Amino acid sequence: MNTKEISNLIDLQLWEKASQDIEWFEKPTAILGRRPGPNPFTWFPNGKLNTCYNCLDRHILKDPSMAQQPCLIWDSAVTQTKIKYTYSEVLDKVQTLAGVFHSYGISKGHTILIYMPMVPEAVFAFLACARLGIVHSAVFGGFAPKELAKRIDDCKPKMIITASCGIEPKRIIPYKPLLETALTLSSHHVPIRMVYQRPNQPRALMNYAQGDRDFDDEMDKIQRKGAYFKDCIPVSSEDPLYVLYTSGTTGQPKGVVRSNGGHAVVLRWSIDYVFNIRRGDTIFTASDIGWAVSHSYTVYGPMLIGATTILYEGKPVGTPDAGAFWRLVSENRVKTMFTAPTAVRAIAREDPEGQLAKKYDLSSLTSLFLAGERSDTETLKWCQQLVPENCAVIDNYWSTELGSPVTAICSGAVKNARTAVKFGSAGKQVPGSQIRVLKEGTLEETTEPNQFGNIVLKLPLPPAAFPGLWNNAAGYKASYFDKYPGYFDTGDAGLIDEHGYVHIMSRTDDIINVAGHRLSTGSIEEILSAHPIIAECCVVPLPDKLKGHVPLGILVAKHGYTPSNERTLLKELTEATRRDLGAIACFESAVIVPRLPKTRSGKVLRRSIREMVDGKTVNMPATIEDEDALYEIYAVLRKGGFIPADASPFKKSKL
Repeated sequence: MNTKEISNLIDLQLWEKASQDIEWFEKPTAILGRRPGPNPFTWFPNGKLNTCYNCLDRHILKDPSMAQQPCLIWDSAVTQTKIKYTYSEVLDKVQTLAGVFHSYGISKGHTILIYMPMVPEAVFAFLACARLGIVHSAVFGGFAPKELAKRIDDCKPKMIITASCGIEPKRIIPYKPLLETALTLSSHHVPIRMVYQRPNQPRALMNYAQGDRDFDDEMDKIQRKGAYFKDCIPVSSEDPLYVLYTSGTTGQPKGVVRSNGGHAVVLRWSIDYVFNIRRGDTIFTASDIGWAVSHSYTVYGPMLIGATTILYEGKPVGTPDAGAFWRLVSENRVKTMFTAPTAVRAIAREDPEGQLAKKYDLSSLTSLFLAGERSDTETLKWCQQLVPENCAVIDNYWSTELGSPVTAICSGAVKNARTAVKFGSAGKQVPGSQIRVLKEGTLEETTEPNQFGNIVLKLPLPPAAFPGLWNNAAGYKASYFDKYPGYFDTGDAGLIDEHGYVHIMSRTDDIINVAGHRLSTGSIEEILSAHPIIAECCVVPLPDKLKGHVPLGILVAKHGYTPSNERTLLKELTEATRRDLGAIACFESAVIVPRLPKTRSGKVLRRSIREMVDGKTVNMPATIEDEDALYEIYAVLRKGGFIPADASPFKKSKL
């Protein structure tokens, strides 16, 4: 690279310094290198390391007292179980499980698929794979067989690790039958299926002749033989640590690849700099093990710095009540909590006055981070009034592809994060990221503040970002780089204000064109959610013969709302939208629904609602949490005349 190219890049000294906090078996020959392709950069070339070693072994080797420090706290509200594992105990479990993998001949470069509930054995499996250089691919437990089969065929695992069941507040979900169905649908043969039989639950039926193995029996064999795998296999910086699938627009899942070197450097740096977690602190990340947030900040980030992390098996409400998260904070002296806005909205809906939070001592909490979808101002304000005065409620923005926040208020680097927060924004650009706003239909970067456009990241991406898709180079280029060469297309739209705060307003396909005026759904949702009776909402474009589209509000009311108030409510919302956004918004239509359809990670399925309103066939998303919510909205929209009576958007409707 020439001098001009270097000058256009991000601060390489930042990552050079951050890389010194990682133990390398062989130090990289450079911080940034080049490669062919649409994203022509590679991080820490020729470096060799092991992520598991950096998470576990090195802490104990450098400071023997770390052996007895709590590493992982498992709190299962659905089974009334609490177990605290020290760093030494986690290392023992991981060395044993790595010994199991090694005994099967599974080694560096092979893949293992993990189809597990929120149990410690899933975390041990992550780390045991990393220890051997095996690529793990986690699929959250209970995922539909058809979608699971797609992931099996794509990553071609040598082994699948599963559990006998997942436990929900009102039901037990047997995993083994779902897996068996998926295996009949997939073309790839998986020779070994290891099953963790959950205590005090019905046991999964085993077929040892077909490759089934009992998790506990296999662990016992290794322990009896003393065949622990105590070494850590060196891998290259560019070697994949894991593959995590996201839904593709074509229906084919996209396998996001996370490389070892950049991932370790950024997570070790960000857990400190962004999340204000240091060695010995406790973090609670309320995210399913199958999502990127849990990969980054339940498992790897906390352990890379020597902190204590909480793995929670339960819900924000209903296990047993809306005080579950506050109990965890109080009992474990949590310093930083990370959850999704949708979880907070569920808590607020059940406990609008925050009475349950007041039962617990939250004085240890200094940061509450929200991410997963856009955080509206009312949700942020509601949180802020419950937490201690010195605690900051912080929105942050990233994606599975990026691996760590690219916007936030960095609570580990500012003196008073609470005063630095600006509600309605996703914070400021995190060092190492290059957020840009491009004018519609161009590669021209906006130069003035508050100019709405497409949110992109200028290359090079931060080191934790994905270097590619699993076995899909063409998809990597087409999905993320073709539209804006030289930039990563986030698929989001928004602006950067005069103070450098980034506002993510909507997905680019959620822009509403009203009589030639482009409006973001996020700006309208912000106004609607500010009404005291609205618990949560989403806005979709409704076809209009005269204006092209007008906004349609899908509203969930708080407890205490009665249908007799609907006309008054709509009038107040219309007036608020005209006042705050202008008459050009043309907001005049809304419906009240029992709940919004969401994915397991908490994202509202706006695209599915939009397809209904457009009269298109709705392809039921594989990641949907409760498909009945989508049918309920369909019934309400049809009754309100927003969908023709003869429309049938579902291939198989329950209506």
